[in-house]
Amino acid sequence: MKTRQPAHPGRILKNMYIKPLGITITMLADTLKVSRKALSMIINERKAVTTEMALRLSQAFDTTPDLWLNLQKNYDLFYTRQNSKEWQAIPRIACLAK
Repeated sequence: MKTRQPAHPGRILKNMYIKPLGITITMLADTLKVSRKALSMIINERKAVTTEMALRLSQAFDTTPDLWLNLQKNYDLFYTRQNSKEWQAIPRIACLAK
């Protein structure tokens, strides 16, 4: 199990794409055809990357949607494991299928 905190996709977007390319959030929001507020919330790690946003980001940056969705999945799983313990009380179901 991972113990190191994974980066939120918004941090990756900011540090590996927006800053190095010298573009603004407004410029990118216009390119992606989304609101500046929605994009800003992702970049500031207050909103998750959706499948729709993953498609838009992959088109704009010539990546795959899976890149963005896997970043989000890893982030979400880490925080759920850290912050929710209810799932640990679920008993295992033995599979006896032959």
